[in-house]
Order: sequence, then C-alpha cells, then structure tokens
Amino acid sequence: MANTLNLQLKIWRQKPGKKDGHFDTFQVEANEHMSFLEMLDVLNERLIKEKKDPVAFEHDCREGICGTCSMVINGQPHGPMAATTTCQLHMRYFKDGDTIVVEPFKAKAFPVIKDLVVDRSAFDRVIQSGGFISVNTGQAQDGNNIPIAKDVAGKAFEAAACIGCGACVAACPNGSAMLFTSAKITHLGLLPQGKIEADRRVQSMVAQMDKEGFGMCSNVGACEAECPKEIKLENIAFMNRSYIKAVFGGSKD
Repeated sequence: MANTLNLQLKIWRQKPGKKDGHFDTFQVEANEHMSFLEMLDVLNERLIKEKKDPVAFEHDCREGICGTCSMVINGQPHGPMAATTTCQLHMRYFKDGDTIVVEPFKAKAFPVIKDLVVDRSAFDRVIQSGGFISVNTGQAQDGNNIPIAKDVAGKAFEAAACIGCGACVAACPNGSAMLFTSAKITHLGLLPQGKIEADRRVQSMVAQMDKEGFGMCSNVGACEAECPKEIKLENIAFMNRSYIKAVFGGSKD
C-alpha cells in the first residue's frame, strides 16, 4: 500500500514582466509513487478548483530527455537525486512532513517568464551560432562508412547526451554555460563530419555564449555534480583547447 505524504511547499511566484517575486506556501498530500511534476499537478488541480492562479511550470516529455522541467528544489537544480531530472524525481525520496522549497533557475541569461518558467532561448541561440556541418549529399551512405575510433565515438556520444536543461548554469555561482556549450562543441568537434567547420564553430559559439551574458567558468565543478546527464568537465578543457587552437594556430586536422 502506497504511503501518503503531507508536505509543505514553498514555491516561488513571479508575475510576467515583473523583476521581483515572492514565495507562497501550500499544503499538499502526495502519493509516494508520484513524480515531482505529478505532485505539482495535484496542487494545480486544487488551485484551479478554488479559482486561484495555478503554479506555472514547464514540462514536455516527462521522460528525462527534453530538459524543460528545470527547477531548483531545496537549493539543488532538479532536486536531491544524482543524474535525475525533475520529472523523473519521485516523491518517495521525501519524507512525511517535509518542507520543500521550489524555485526557478536563476541566472542573468535565464529571465523568469512566470513562476517556475524561465526563458532558456539563450541556449538555442548558442546552438544556432554553431552553424552546420559539411556533408556530401546524394545517395545515403552506409552507417559504418566512416571509421571512428571507439574511444572517440564514446566521448562524442557522452557529450551528445546533454539535453540543454540549464542545470549547469543554475548550479554555477558565476552563471556559466561552459559545460553546455562545451558539450555541443565536443560532440561535433570529435567526429570527422564536424571537423571541417570546427575552428569557425568554436569561435562563434563562445562569442555567442559571452554575448548572452553567461559568466566564466572558475572550476567550481558544481555544473558536473548537478548535471542530470553527468556531462563531464573534461568537455570544457576540450573546448578551451579548441578555442586557443582556432584563434592562435588554426586547425591542424
């Protein structure tokens, strides 16, 4: 039989277009098998019945792969469980009587739209600045037509796992997006198809990252610790090496 948890929620409320917000306190009952977002659904159903403004939060797949369920739970992006997005966090990891503080990701480059929803379109512009890769069009090639070393392919796949949720930015005391940006640069920069534009790509993406107002990395490591897909700091080192080579030496590949 599932346990019922009686919880106190302190949720950040902020109206659209306002720079300041406040915490509202709610009491809610949750089944231990609910996900965190299902618990918020229960709260919102009650608020709607009471003709009150429901809590705005963002979600899409609820399968931990889209990155939109971004929120800070008790001071941690996506909550207390490692390698877990908010939508995959279940209420059984909380205790009856707990107080849970829920906030939006707060960073200069992520302005709050409403309540727990932030504008993460800065990430989209960083990706768009990376441009394209050059490939020959025509008849489809075999999947294994281009040989790639196993360790190189493995690192590229690990970097490609980034879902662009923004937890790295929320966790960083400087609001840096270097883990996110480096994951995208590493993903393409390691593979043969992405090396033709590698120098232009890294310079453009770093420039756009700075333009968006993200801070610089100071090697705190909180980004890697809070990343739900466990993207590694070594990607930042790869990006820095690639940038220095592009600016001062050009590609030797």
